[in-house]
Amino acid sequence: MEFKPISDLFRDEVVDQRVCIRGWIYRRSVVGKKAFVRVRDSSGVIQVVVEASKLGEELVDELKNIGLEASVVACGVVKKSEKAPGGYEVEADLFSIVGYSRDFPIKGGEGIDYLLDNRHLAIRSPKYSKLFKIKHSVLKAGREYFIKQGYWEVTPPIITASACEGGATLFPVDYFGSKAYLSQSAQLYLEALIYVLEKVFSLTPSFRAEKSRTRRHLAEYWHLEPEAAWYHMDDMMKEAEGLVSYIVERVLEERKSELVDLGRNIEVLKKALNTPYPRVKYDEAIEILQKKGVNIKWGDDLGADEERILTMEFDTPIFLTHFPKEIKSFYMKIDRSRPEVVLGFDLLAPEGYGEIIGGGEREDDYETLYKRLVEQGLNPDDYKWYLDLRRYGSVPHSGFGLGIERAVMWIAGLDHIRETMPFPRFRERVYP
Repeated sequence: MEFKPISDLFRDEVVDQRVCIRGWIYRRSVVGKKAFVRVRDSSGVIQVVVEASKLGEELVDELKNIGLEASVVACGVVKKSEKAPGGYEVEADLFSIVGYSRDFPIKGGEGIDYLLDNRHLAIRSPKYSKLFKIKHSVLKAGREYFIKQGYWEVTPPIITASACEGGATLFPVDYFGSKAYLSQSAQLYLEALIYVLEKVFSLTPSFRAEKSRTRRHLAEYWHLEPEAAWYHMDDMMKEAEGLVSYIVERVLEERKSELVDLGRNIEVLKKALNTPYPRVKYDEAIEILQKKGVNIKWGDDLGADEERILTMEFDTPIFLTHFPKEIKSFYMKIDRSRPEVVLGFDLLAPEGYGEIIGGGEREDDYETLYKRLVEQGLNPDDYKWYLDLRRYGSVPHSGFGLGIERAVMWIAGLDHIRETMPFPRFRERVYP
């Protein structure tokens, strides 16, 4: 018995052919002596018509009370039908139940906490099939882009001895009796690897213990991070916009139907293909926000609300650059022509989505980096190996980190980042 993906059946060429499918019951109804069973697999959903005259009244009666998500095998002839969802259906000559499902706990209309408690079942929805396929294409495109640009993929650790971003957002772990941490970023290790491979990237999980629980925050997410020797900030910004435009292009090529089904405005998304993206310095951003009545002054960090206001001024992603050094990490290179700012950038997605990339040029001078560590209250002894990189053949270098889930949230046009993860991790509560 050869099985076809359900998505292959929505073509005139298959009409009047006998096919076999397998999947799970998504919806079902019984009218008289006929059962109309919508069967889903990973590729789509199709209606299967089960008639008592062909397969017996006992089966049709059983399907009256069959639980949603029961697994089934069906064979029959494909027919066009204006009444069937999608315009095609299968008239079954064989229908068997493989795995029964009794009182499936998700029936529609449940609250978000209930659905998160039952996430292992909620993700069976066709909506998540579409979302996770989009995410697959984002991940694949990210890898493709860097490989095409001559980068080497590497595998840095996710258990670390020191902080990359800040102690307040670290998850401590007991590492054989010593304190260690879950990685916030692979960046520091990637910087070590540029001295052997020059251009590297990694795709790893990152962990942030910050107190925020907003529509953009996860405690665990996936991080796509490049680092390149000899690159200055402008070089890496060109890489960032090249990556984002490439990812959007590939998703539009591979997942257009999924985007449309999710209600995404394709024409708006296409504008992200147009590079270069606008560059806005932090100083200009503060002026824009002040003119719009935002209570903000130079030296303040920009939060989600401020980023949303800025992005609504543009219809493509925008770069925000040259931040005050006090609000950025110790490793950011200080602008020698203007020592109060660093050569860092964020890439903000349009339509109010905000930051999806953070990056910049790294401080490559030993004495300056040592001083920055002390200024930020960090112990230089904990970063001896990192400081060593500046003692033995230091070079200008730059990098960034793309938050995969934030990118997917924007590309798919979602309201909340939790929808991008099969099993999202939040502050205070771990769901199944």
